[in-house]
Amino acid sequence: MRALFRPAVALFLLACTPQAAPPAQRQVVPQTAVSGPSQWEPDIQRFETADRTNPPRDGGFVFVGSSSIRMWQTLENDFPALRVLNRGFGGSELSDVVQFADRIVVRYKPRVVIVYAGDNDLAAGKSPAQVSAAFQSFVAIIHRELPETRVAFVSIKPSIARLNIIDKVRQTNQLIRDCVRADDKLTYIDVFTPMLDASGQPRQELFLEDGLHMNAKGYAIWRDLIFPILR
Repeated sequence: MRALFRPAVALFLLACTPQAAPPAQRQVVPQTAVSGPSQWEPDIQRFETADRTNPPRDGGFVFVGSSSIRMWQTLENDFPALRVLNRGFGGSELSDVVQFADRIVVRYKPRVVIVYAGDNDLAAGKSPAQVSAAFQSFVAIIHRELPETRVAFVSIKPSIARLNIIDKVRQTNQLIRDCVRADDKLTYIDVFTPMLDASGQPRQELFLEDGLHMNAKGYAIWRDLIFPILR
């Protein structure tokens, strides 16, 4: 079955490759090419300990990514009657999610994976092409191990604290949106646009005092956009 799937993965990676980028940027980030993933090992081990105590059932909905997922305290209440699992960790980068995909996503055999990450990568100096490549790597892992699982990418949000990289955020979102169009098992969820005000700036009322993380109003926007995908 995996042998039959390899051509589809190859076509997906080809379709997602930014044609204008230099060859070095067009390469898909390999699963092992991650900067300092060991710092998140305690978080991953806590997930594994929790799984031994209360094993999640297969076929649910896994939310994975950085602190915007980790801090979604009302996740279960926001999606009642759905088996949702929060596997957000630290201030992780999308490349870290790739590194730990087998341990925090594949093992649960989810029906849908909802992933939010990438802004930490950009803030650390990575290019939009590198973040897009990390997303391609993540999708390749999921589709290799779980060919029927859908992946929904929550667009990188516009943050007050990171206005200096908002153009890179736009570029990254567009690259990933283009990737998603190449595969009917992928979904792009645009939270970027509704989080802007009429002047095109991040809406202050959606954020905590740090200007980076969201309050309940911000999560309400995400909930309303993601819920139809899970249904």
